[in-house]
Amino acid sequence: MKLATLAMGETPLAVVLLSNGSALQIAATTRDIPGAVGAALRSGNLQALIDAGPEALAELKRIVDEAEAGGHTEAVVSADHPFLAPLHAPRKNIFCVGRNYAEHIAEGERAQKAKIGITDHPVYFTKPATAVVGHGGDVLIFPAVSEKIDYEVELAVVIGKAGRDIPKERAFEHVFGYTILNDITARDVQRRHGGQYFKGKSLDGSCPIGPWIVTADEISDPQNLSISLSVNGEVRQDGRTHDMIFDIPTLIASLSEGLTLEPGDIIATGTPSGVGYAMDPPQYLKPGDTVVCQITDIGQLKNTVRVA
Repeated sequence: MKLATLAMGETPLAVVLLSNGSALQIAATTRDIPGAVGAALRSGNLQALIDAGPEALAELKRIVDEAEAGGHTEAVVSADHPFLAPLHAPRKNIFCVGRNYAEHIAEGERAQKAKIGITDHPVYFTKPATAVVGHGGDVLIFPAVSEKIDYEVELAVVIGKAGRDIPKERAFEHVFGYTILNDITARDVQRRHGGQYFKGKSLDGSCPIGPWIVTADEISDPQNLSISLSVNGEVRQDGRTHDMIFDIPTLIASLSEGLTLEPGDIIATGTPSGVGYAMDPPQYLKPGDTVVCQITDIGQLKNTVRVA
């Protein structure tokens, strides 16, 4: 299933995208479902759906099958409404992984004329919830803050089951689904703050996510997906997720060591080569640019750059 959050007036509305391109309002189809599952589905909130666990997801799948067969017509709306990020108000910072594709490390070494190297363990940082923007939203440029705004397409993992010290062989049991994330980065800010990631990757509008979450059952092999990014139609990044240095089970196992992952947590898994600062000459984002991130079996995340 493709689970999205649309802006219906001033109200965020959780929907499932149907095969004909329309959207099924989850809350409008679940009035008669009792208990905690019914309450979660009626909330119209994807976080509540994830919190409610596999039983709620199974009930929703039954309803979607009915809608695909022609039922629940009163709950079907156009998907032309603006998209918010699927989890438009995440409860925690977004977990991110740096240096997880060898060719991206290599291009960084060439651009910075410095040895970076592959680390023995994953490199983590976070982006705040205030950076999150949805499909069709704006990537913001703050000229007084940064003149070197860059892009990074990433596969993002959405956690569905809480856990701490999760073993690699059970990691996928904790995955709810997958989405696309663009790790927008102010490279000059990143450099002037000692090379640490947080500040340069946390400006408002610097974390486009979406357009939807694809549930884990729909992705047969998340480590064999095509992942790409274009700017104004020019392909800049083009890779595959099997090139990750640390695969998804390794990331989940490592991150959860002594740290509880919770339903709704988002983990961005790193970016392939082709980023703007490593081009010769460097190519940073400009006002009016259109950035499209694409991942096989998920879709396209499209955003426009503008001055804040």
